[in-house]
Amino acid sequence: MSKLIVIHTGGTISMQQNEEGNITLSDNHPLSNIREVENIPIQEIELFSLPSPHITPKHMLELSQYINKLLANHSKLAGIVITHGTDTLEETAFFLDLTIKSTIPIVLTGAMRPSNEIGTDAIYNFQSAIRVAKCKEATNCGVLVVMNDEIHSARYVTKTSTSNVATFKSPPFGPLGLIHKDQIVMYQKYLFSDNRLAVEKITKTVHLFKAYTGISSILFEHLNENNTSGLVIEALGQGNLPPEIVPSLENLQSKGIIIVIVSRCYNGIVQPVYDYEGGGKSLQKLGIIFTNQINGPKARLKLLLLLQQEATVEEIRDAFQGQELR
Repeated sequence: MSKLIVIHTGGTISMQQNEEGNITLSDNHPLSNIREVENIPIQEIELFSLPSPHITPKHMLELSQYINKLLANHSKLAGIVITHGTDTLEETAFFLDLTIKSTIPIVLTGAMRPSNEIGTDAIYNFQSAIRVAKCKEATNCGVLVVMNDEIHSARYVTKTSTSNVATFKSPPFGPLGLIHKDQIVMYQKYLFSDNRLAVEKITKTVHLFKAYTGISSILFEHLNENNTSGLVIEALGQGNLPPEIVPSLENLQSKGIIIVIVSRCYNGIVQPVYDYEGGGKSLQKLGIIFTNQINGPKARLKLLLLLQQEATVEEIRDAFQGQELR
């Protein structure tokens, strides 16, 4: 018989508010009274019990390896639901999307309000995630994030509000689908996919910086080949940087440190069109890699995995510019 597996990792969905109004980890999960859904049995696993800011890429790798083992050993899984804190949920979802290839639904969900707070979204989001994980419409869609009646792709989804229950959005394309009381409707499906990036451990270090007016080169002068494997910069506009930091970036590249640029803007793409010092065209001439469709934190994880695989510069460039890693 097919079954659903639920993996708990912690976060607000696993927390409760105490009498002082503070939110702390709890042993009570939204699944407490749910053991079966429409004749599909549910197996509950607590892998971690961590606030999401405590989650690291090593935890993400452990979760990925655990799921890949489940997929290899269970031929009749209907789907997998993962409960997770919202602060880093989008990063874990993207990490799993890069490292797990499965046709069955893998769904992450969380909560903005703990289960015993007035107006909690914990139980509802959890039940919605279960509905999506067992539906045929969610197969072959990659890793999904289900929150607030919406189904999002791990690639595009991002947290946009600190406290609103409608925090998760997917600029610029919107959700893949919506959850209604009597049905689940998928409105779009992305046509591309990355090859699985299989790694056994995390030893590389990739830093993420956000460009701003007057940014100092001192931030980059402390980096070297001993403490940095790669660097992602959320650049200005279409991929431009203040000229003051360009010499430092050239120095890092000379040490073999890979640099990837995304935009700090939610919408639009980076493209090398401005040909002045620090402009995108001049950065492209230096060999800096431009990428689109993912934000800075996700680009950091992708670069980390590629470097962990010992991918060449050409393979990394291809992977970030829309081609599959060969």
